[in-house]
Amino acid sequence: MAKAAKPASKRPPKGKKGAAKKGKTPGADELLHCYRQMLLIRRFEEKAGQLYGMGLIGGFCHLYIGQEAVVVGMMAAADPNDSIITSYRDHGHMLACGMDPKGVMAELTGRRGGYSKGKGGSMHMFSREKNFFGGHGIVGAQVSIGTGLAFAHKLKKDGGVCHAYFGDGAVNQGQIYEVFNMAQLWKLPVIYVIENNRYGMGTAIERASATTELYRRGDSFAIPGKQVDGMDVIAVKEAGEKAAQWCRAGKGPFILEMKTYRYRGHSMSDPAKYRDKEEVSKVRKKSDPIDNLRDKLISGKAAGEATLKDIDKDIKAVVTAAAEFAQQSQEPDPSELYTDVLVDV
Repeated sequence: MAKAAKPASKRPPKGKKGAAKKGKTPGADELLHCYRQMLLIRRFEEKAGQLYGMGLIGGFCHLYIGQEAVVVGMMAAADPNDSIITSYRDHGHMLACGMDPKGVMAELTGRRGGYSKGKGGSMHMFSREKNFFGGHGIVGAQVSIGTGLAFAHKLKKDGGVCHAYFGDGAVNQGQIYEVFNMAQLWKLPVIYVIENNRYGMGTAIERASATTELYRRGDSFAIPGKQVDGMDVIAVKEAGEKAAQWCRAGKGPFILEMKTYRYRGHSMSDPAKYRDKEEVSKVRKKSDPIDNLRDKLISGKAAGEATLKDIDKDIKAVVTAAAEFAQQSQEPDPSELYTDVLVDV
């Protein structure tokens, strides 16, 4: 595994020349960290799509291609004690947390080397070490669990904040408003990150939501919110830092609506015929988070073409190694069907 492409930790490098402190303009090291992380997610998801097409990944598979800046920017604003929970479109969040691509890919392919020993698949893998509490298949359910994690942070007084991710399709679920009320009532440290990619499955947000300014969904509970360009990793990081400061100060929850876009269908089984190719092409050409950061790195002389090509080469090697590891791992033995179902604590 190439050293330069080794999956980075969920925090950007500290103490190096050009590295940024919170609240400051990101330096060269931090921008390159974000670039690597977004590129790792992009290449990983592309490979996952290939393996799905080969029949090596079964069940549902929801790719994160196009939305990389959201989780990478938020993780750049995170502290080690923070917890993360999300929906079924979760591979990018795992990688951004620093989970091993080999373990993630092995789980996608249902192998013993996976994070849930090959028994959880795409939607159900976890890492207590990285404070990642899973992707969840039931729409909106993770938001309630994330609010519980925030409650735990408050009880333990560990300074942690929960990042609870959900989409524009989940935002109309009733339980969302129940936990909004609880979180504000008890002043829980939770950032509700709404990944508004404009389509809940195949339905445009304008056809599903009476109000489309999702960051204002907490108004009736006096929860502050902000709309963010979710295709700009720097804007996401800055918004994430401000929201975290609010939460850590004991002021309660904060809502961030990330205006983002997914390039692929809702899942691998979705041909996405509800939108035309021109719409997708226009977004990719104008707003792609990786291309835009790449341009900033070059124009700001933070990195040259050769350096960025080397990063891409190394990332591809990491992803190839993950795919090979997954395919070489054994499937779980049938005798393990009922193991790891219940934990005595």
